[in-house]
Amino acid sequence: MKTRLEEPQDIRQQIWKELGRASQDRHHEWRTPVLATVGSDGAANARTVVLREVDLKAQTLHIFTDARSAKVQELKHQAHAVLVFWSKRLSWQLRVRACITIQTHGPEVEALWDRVKQSAAAGDYLSPVAPGSLSASTKVKTGDANQHHFTLLTAKVVDMDWLELGREGHRRAKIGADTWDWLAP
Repeated sequence: MKTRLEEPQDIRQQIWKELGRASQDRHHEWRTPVLATVGSDGAANARTVVLREVDLKAQTLHIFTDARSAKVQELKHQAHAVLVFWSKRLSWQLRVRACITIQTHGPEVEALWDRVKQSAAAGDYLSPVAPGSLSASTKVKTGDANQHHFTLLTAKVVDMDWLELGREGHRRAKIGADTWDWLAP
């Protein structure tokens, strides 16, 4: 039986601890949140992404993607987005409102690319065909290793909406950098 955290500072600390674990553990339920953006037509778009890194001090979450993806184009027009995490183990839903910056080049991107290019995922960022494009073949050749489309998305947390489902009653809070407000579940 899990212990129910009572104090806001303990809950906040556990949220960031779980996010950190998720960025390292491929099997953590928060590893693959849903990222919601505003599409070019003004409608909501949502897709699963992979949480790659968490920086508690900077209050940021990092995601890797292809520069040619629809989410990058949407974020160029509207940098505000929402990440939704669900953990059955914790019975927690976490909605993170964030402002996302896009980095396609620079020392940080190149250092990350040096790691990624050694993995099987490198082919995705080297493909001459953009994600979601029609393809004449299911097998796509990769391009020049120096011409990658690897991109770092950095989500600066604006606030979080935390919901715990529990037998003792559900709890919900809005969490800012220095604020905590209990909400009706």
